[in-house]
Amino acid sequence: MQQPARQYRYFEFVMVAFVVVLVCSNLIGPAKAAQIELWWIGPVTFGAGVLFFPISFVFGDILTEVYGYSRARRVIWSGFAALLFAAVMATVVVALPPAPNWPNQKVYEIAFGNTWRIALASMFAYFCGEFVNSYVLAKMKVATNGRFMGARFVGSTVAGEAVDSALFYPLAFYNSGIMPNELVITLVFSQFITKTLVEIAFLPITYRVVAFLKRAEQEDYFDRDTDFNPFTVAH
Repeated sequence: MQQPARQYRYFEFVMVAFVVVLVCSNLIGPAKAAQIELWWIGPVTFGAGVLFFPISFVFGDILTEVYGYSRARRVIWSGFAALLFAAVMATVVVALPPAPNWPNQKVYEIAFGNTWRIALASMFAYFCGEFVNSYVLAKMKVATNGRFMGARFVGSTVAGEAVDSALFYPLAFYNSGIMPNELVITLVFSQFITKTLVEIAFLPITYRVVAFLKRAEQEDYFDRDTDFNPFTVAH
């Protein structure tokens, strides 16, 4: 007789947090280029979303570490569906004819009128990067028998963020006419480094959240017999 699925107290909250951060960082962040002054480097320009997008990888680490790859896979698919809906909704809303006395159409197009090339590149890079992150973390956890959690989080982040950055910028902007190809390659490396450093900075918080969830859920999942096929949502 098949055992009923395990019920968790906080899994849904972590899933919602993951999807909210993912959608917001993709919808709000890309519209603004920010610049800060670093005394040892000088002015540094970056996309504002880079400060928040790595948090989705933090939640991906938490999901895989506590609940396992198969449950993280379901959340990744949920995030992909949310991104797709947000892209479709933005396209429809931007395309609707504005009222004659509404003066903000151009501003709205700048904020939410990303081309489908950029939207699709973002979704594809996210899909690949998150699955690489989750897969590497799950495999490293089994290989180390659950030890060296910090090294596992950093290692999986490096792999996932490398895939995400290497895919997104060339697919979205190479030979697009929006920016020089040399800048595209520069952004691949700068955004990869920045996003990885942001997630490393979050490690103390990640430790605490993981420890709390493992105690509260009485779960510390090891993916020893897991089917790692990313195209299924079955447990």
